[in-house]
Amino acid sequence: MEKPSEIQSELDNFREQWRAEVSARSKNAPPQQEQEQQHQARAGPSKAPISLIAPPRKTDHTHKRVPSKDTTHHDHEEDYVQTHNFDVDPHRGKTIQSRDDTVEHDKEPETALEYYEKAVDNETSGKLGDSLSLYRKAYRMDSRVDQDYRDKHFPGVWKKKTADAQPAQPNPSNAAVTVPNTAHHSQESAPVLSIPDLIASFAGLGVQAAPPVIEGMPQPPCPISELPEEILVHILRDVAVIDVGDFMRLSRVCKRFAYLIATQSQIWRRICLGAEFGFGGMVYHWQRGHSWEELDPNHELDDDTVTMGELFQRRAEESEATTNALYGSVYPSWQRMFQQRPRIRFNGCYISTVNYIRTGHASGNHITWNSPVHIVTYYRYLRFFRDGTVISLLTTTEPTDVVHHLTKPLLQQHAKGGAPHLPSAIVSRALKGRWRLSSSIHNPDVAPNEAEGELVVETDGVDPKYMYRMEFSMKSAGKARNNKLNWKSFWSYNKLTDDWGEFGLKNDKAFYFSRVKSYGFSGER
Repeated sequence: MEKPSEIQSELDNFREQWRAEVSARSKNAPPQQEQEQQHQARAGPSKAPISLIAPPRKTDHTHKRVPSKDTTHHDHEEDYVQTHNFDVDPHRGKTIQSRDDTVEHDKEPETALEYYEKAVDNETSGKLGDSLSLYRKAYRMDSRVDQDYRDKHFPGVWKKKTADAQPAQPNPSNAAVTVPNTAHHSQESAPVLSIPDLIASFAGLGVQAAPPVIEGMPQPPCPISELPEEILVHILRDVAVIDVGDFMRLSRVCKRFAYLIATQSQIWRRICLGAEFGFGGMVYHWQRGHSWEELDPNHELDDDTVTMGELFQRRAEESEATTNALYGSVYPSWQRMFQQRPRIRFNGCYISTVNYIRTGHASGNHITWNSPVHIVTYYRYLRFFRDGTVISLLTTTEPTDVVHHLTKPLLQQHAKGGAPHLPSAIVSRALKGRWRLSSSIHNPDVAPNEAEGELVVETDGVDPKYMYRMEFSMKSAGKARNNKLNWKSFWSYNKLTDDWGEFGLKNDKAFYFSRVKSYGFSGER
């Protein structure tokens, strides 16, 4: 048996040898690394590692995203409503700018924010499967990409409370300032005007001409500044009748236009009572049958001395009288009535995007986390017309290939037989129907403002013996008004057996309005 002193000496020798080997390796390592770096430099950038040419990404993957208190109220559906943009006329050729935009849109994303933006676009258009894969790529590159997206697209809302919690200090105590900051004191003393007071302050202002391009040159002419106010109001009223959106955008031209648009109640009265965009074009009684046929006088007329034309004229007068009665009692101004009173919009289409998941294969067992699934996407379309008719369509085709073909001439042309090409393949499955809004006539025991806001749509069925009835409540989403239709019920009526059957609304989503330029400003195309 060896003595303890000998064992201890052997351990000391082993430690010394191990230290010597480690020190020798550390001395020889730098020359080897320098040779590897020189070899990579000679090889050129084409042989660089993949990590060097990949998009930048953050290395901190352990950070967990915790919802901030500043954005909890922005997670609702209405705050992120993005309607489709169909302001491009499909019958016109693409300009140079549109081709450049297409190339830029088809460019492959490189950063996490670009992947996230493309995922949001796909989710908005209903491509839920593509958006999920893009979201995964974005979060793998940057776990906080959603905050970068909010900072870019919603900077005012995202940082509002942060700015309020940390007010800027124009004159900090540790700053070497010898002259007082008078601008800060002037900002504190300036009164903050309300919007009505601000508009009233524009009353005495006129239309100012543009300054000369070169200093010292004569001022360019401004003929509209010399027009009397009566003629200027008449011009603004004509613009409002053609397009209310352009009429509102004129308020950005100058303060004089902003004052006239906000205070001229006669223009807003003309908009509300007119049939172009106002309530003169709303339908509160059935005007047509399900298949757009004329109504049967025997069912509509209670008195033989009244004709159908006189009946429609009487209903139009009742609708105008109701509109005049609501002014002052329910809505304080004509402008407020146009913005808040429920109405159908005709210069676009209401679209419902539905996504649901179903199993990928038939199995008697329960679905597990690794079971294949399919994400199914389909769309519902509703286009309304002023004569009380509507076009309804259920299809898997995306909106860009559908909305421009939802017209009465195409529906009449392709209704009997469908060809395997556009637009016949889509329009042949569209259904004719009719619509009407609720009013105090249908609910006499309810207040006038509460009786309105419900929409009833009746369409033909897929089989001639059926008729579909859809009921909605009109709501507003985001900053726009009257752009959302919430489902209330969906029924099927059997004409042969006189039975009603209710459809479930498990997967169906609300309709959102999207303006379509090819329909025209008034929506009659």
